[in-house]
Amino acid sequence: MAGSNELEAALAPICASVGAELFDVELEGSTLQVTVERPEPIDLDLIAEVTRRISGFLDEHDTLVPASRYELEVSSPGLERRLRRPEHFARAIGETVTVRTVAGSEGARRIEGEIVSVDERGFALEVDGTQRYLQFDEVERARTVFDWHAALRGDAGHGGESDDAGAKKMTTKAREARR
Repeated sequence: MAGSNELEAALAPICASVGAELFDVELEGSTLQVTVERPEPIDLDLIAEVTRRISGFLDEHDTLVPASRYELEVSSPGLERRLRRPEHFARAIGETVTVRTVAGSEGARRIEGEIVSVDERGFALEVDGTQRYLQFDEVERARTVFDWHAALRGDAGHGGESDDAGAKKMTTKAREARR
C-alpha cells in the first residue's frame, strides 16, 4: 500500500462528501477494509454510496493499493468496535473495553475495564476499583464491549453510540486485474 496515512488522507474527503467520517483503513491479505461512522445510525444506502465512491476513486488511483486483485469492504465499526489507534482509544473514554496485551507484558494478559484517560503513550483502565496504565505498544488487541444485558433491560449499554445491530457490511469486488 502506498502508505496507510496516504490512503487514509485520500479516502477521508470521499467519506466526508457523503456525511461519513473515516474511522479506519486496513489492508488484510487481499481485503481492503474501510470503516466509516457518523453520529446518526449508518444505513446500507450510506455504505453503498461510500463503496461506490471509493471504488471509483481507487480505479483511477490504482497505485494506492498494491494488490492487483483485492476486495473492498466498507462497514460501520459496529457495537463492539476494534481499537487500533490512539484516537480510537480517546473516543472510547468512559466505555468498557477488553484488552489483550502482548506476551511478556506485566500483569494479566486479558483485561476488561473502563478507559478513564488517554495520552500520547497509552491509556488508563479502571479495573475493579484500581487503575492500570497500558502503553499502546503493550496492546495486542483491544475492542469496546457492548453490554447486551443492559440493552435488553433498556439501559444505556454503549456510551451513546448508534444502535445499528452490529457492523453493516456491503462488499464489492474490485477490479479482476490491474495492468
